[in-house]
Amino acid sequence: MAKIKCFIGTVYGAAESLAEELKPVAEKHGHDLALFNPGTITDLLESDVILILTSTTGQGDIPYELESLFIALESEKPAILNKPFAVIAMGDSNYGETFCGAGRKFRELLASLAGREVQPMLQIDATENSDPVPVAMPWFESFLKALN
Repeated sequence: MAKIKCFIGTVYGAAESLAEELKPVAEKHGHDLALFNPGTITDLLESDVILILTSTTGQGDIPYELESLFIALESEKPAILNKPFAVIAMGDSNYGETFCGAGRKFRELLASLAGREVQPMLQIDATENSDPVPVAMPWFESFLKALN
């Protein structure tokens, strides 16, 4: 059983709602999914597995709830040596190059801190999927299986 800590950044609440839908699925597979909105470096370092679930604001910016965690990780640069992580990024493809920018920034940062990406980042496009759950659920099931 893995202790997965999910760090949520939301703009209009969709990322937080999605995280709440994922929690019972993780438990069904024997994992503990704790939700953080916001979270600290200590919370992140104490996890077995890191899951970032974030919307993107403005021009590829990180939502307010996750901004302080991102800045702290970027400045303190704690080694997360081979700690498993994954990212679910939500955005709007109408923003072009900044689509899912917050998720991409977190993915790059965690990789630069020597984390181990469990599976490729999931990008959910709000223009194609008004409900992120049907898109995220198969990815999340695969993510959980990869942890075993």
